Amino acid sequence: MSFNTFGHLFRVTTFGESHGPAIGCVVDGCPPGIPLVEADIQAELDRRRPGQSKYVSQRKEPDTVRILSGVFQDERLPAQVTTGTPIALLIENVDAKSKDYSEIRDKFRPGHADYTYWAKYGVRDYRGGGRQSARETALRVAAGAIARKVLHQMYAGATIRAALIQMGSESIERARWDWKEVPRNPFFCPDAEAVQPWAEYLEQVRKQGSSCGAVIEVVAEGIPAGLGAPVYGKLDADLAAAMMSINAVKGVEIGDGFATAMLSGEENADEMRAGNDGRPRFLSNRAGGILGGISSGQPIVVRFAVKPTSSILLPRKTIDVAGRETEIVTKGRHDPCVGIRAVPVGEAMMACVLADHALRHRGQMGAVL
Repeated sequence: MSFNTFGHLFRVTTFGESHGPAIGCVVDGCPPGIPLVEADIQAELDRRRPGQSKYVSQRKEPDTVRILSGVFQDERLPAQVTTGTPIALLIENVDAKSKDYSEIRDKFRPGHADYTYWAKYGVRDYRGGGRQSARETALRVAAGAIARKVLHQMYAGATIRAALIQMGSESIERARWDWKEVPRNPFFCPDAEAVQPWAEYLEQVRKQGSSCGAVIEVVAEGIPAGLGAPVYGKLDADLAAAMMSINAVKGVEIGDGFATAMLSGEENADEMRAGNDGRPRFLSNRAGGILGGISSGQPIVVRFAVKPTSSILLPRKTIDVAGRETEIVTKGRHDPCVGIRAVPVGEAMMACVLADHALRHRGQMGAVL
């Protein structure tokens, strides 16, 4: 299987399967001299970790990360730092229950990649989805933690945050958006009044043995104008590709996205005035912080839609590897709304893309911004 690497200068290669002995990644291109210890990465992994509430998969994985290479602490230095060499990370799988999947080893889950994977490779690791599993996203989060360190060194004050703004048919009220609420509830929800209705809604979905989709919004602030390129290196194109590469994602929009199709030219235009700092002051941000593939200095806003989890308890019509018609019921431990744990994954992908573009920009333009 090829294409297990993404990025240009900040490059991430992941490996491993859901029910294998371990999963891991190699981060290549991280600049030297950046303080980095396992705790920096673990803090982000803990936000994505399964088993933290009844609303997510009950698989009990501590997701303890080990740094195998790429860092060093000289006795003359105050902290362990990156060396500029590849950073290898490893996370052991400790709670895989492969027997949960024995009944579906020869059946294809509708809505899942089971069939297409088998059609392409002729062999399929049915244990939790193998390489198709969302377990792989733990490595993206780990790499994203390193990417954040790169961004913070290059752009002091840069922040990347995400929130779940829709669960199934239930949406937030944007007038009540409060970033402080996101870490206070199990849904990463920015609307405190939506939390209890969401809990009741998802509990009903879970008890029915079904699942629901979600929409996540990711916002990066403190990123200067100039990242990206106007033709084949568009920042928004790379962000869209990164978000689409996340398991179960079926749609991505930048800024107002599809809603801009209903606007007039004057409504859609982000008007500008002269700012006190000599830079433009935008009166709106319908473009989501990116114009012509290049960052404008405004907040970069990306939303992505996650489909309902394919592994459900309700019987569905399908076929097996021999082409025979049958039914399938998926047992085991699955997220009733996989979009919940996709929130830190979306942040990580934003961080990796921005770190990559920041290094590319510095390589081409030097100190010019």
